[in-house]
Amino acid sequence: MTRRDADATKDPSILQAAKQTLPSRLEPLQRVLPGLIICVTIALATTFIADHYGGPTLLYALLFGMTLHFLSEEGKCLAGVEFAAKKVLRIGVALLGVRITIEQVTELGIGPVLTVVCGVMMTIAMGALLARLLGLDKDMGLLTGGSVAICGASAALALSAVMPRHETHERNTIMTVVGVTTLSTMAMVIYPLIVGLLDLGDTEAGIFLGGTIHDVAQVVGAGYMISEGTGDVSTFVKLLRVAMLVPAVMVFMFLFRRERSQEEGTSKVPMLPTFLVAFVALVIINSLGWIPPTVADGFTDLSRWCLVTAIAALGIKTSFQKLAVVGWKPVILMVAETIFLLLVVLAFIHFDLVNL
Repeated sequence: MTRRDADATKDPSILQAAKQTLPSRLEPLQRVLPGLIICVTIALATTFIADHYGGPTLLYALLFGMTLHFLSEEGKCLAGVEFAAKKVLRIGVALLGVRITIEQVTELGIGPVLTVVCGVMMTIAMGALLARLLGLDKDMGLLTGGSVAICGASAALALSAVMPRHETHERNTIMTVVGVTTLSTMAMVIYPLIVGLLDLGDTEAGIFLGGTIHDVAQVVGAGYMISEGTGDVSTFVKLLRVAMLVPAVMVFMFLFRRERSQEEGTSKVPMLPTFLVAFVALVIINSLGWIPPTVADGFTDLSRWCLVTAIAALGIKTSFQKLAVVGWKPVILMVAETIFLLLVVLAFIHFDLVNL
């Protein structure tokens, strides 16, 4: 240590500045750590139970998380739960790319793409029609239809950003987020039972789950509950639906261009989700054979832990009691849209259009 460094350490002002700088840099970590530790603890516990006693780890994590729903209301754990449900989830989904190659994707053919595009378009149109029949405004029908058709709560927030800010705008958004998240959680548990009743193969089951369940986390959870093959296919099909968010937002901007032009601070079209870009990049890199098997196995394990942690966070955030406060008409609307999308995808599977 030089004399200058020694003098600096003796200066009280320098020491005080250093003490103040370090906590400020660690503040984001300190804010998310309590909730993240809770979610990781649930992941460890449910993994132990599944490994020693059998059963689906992701479902256990979901149910364990729901018993701790009070942690999502307020307190030190809220930030960490949100971080696990969003950031950790996206990391886990992106890392799933090391499990999939372009060869596997091409084997699926044009059928899944056609199923996704038709399902999204028809569900949004049906949402607008059903909203009118139920006496709800058109905005509510388009918002819920887009959320059900594309990617649940994420789509609701993205689509609402380019819709007019009228007096019921925020209420519609909150209703849609709560309703679609609850329905997606229910679908994660119920839809694998439908797969069993219909005796669908891994590919058809993956297309069914990926094409019908609203949120990415629940699709991944339901898919890997059945098998690894079903989980891989359902993840790819779901990410096709996520990719439909950008054209959907552009169409919504066109539909509401007049209303939005009268408002200040018009939202821009959101960029392609980063986790989707990372997923595709890993698929391409893996297809070229540039990822060693040992590294791929490590990424796969890390992805699994991220997803179990995220599912635990989603369980903590889920409250069936909140659905009761949104009113019966929006609930009927979202349930009807969910059933409609279910029937559309099953029709494509029944008539073998998914194998084109």
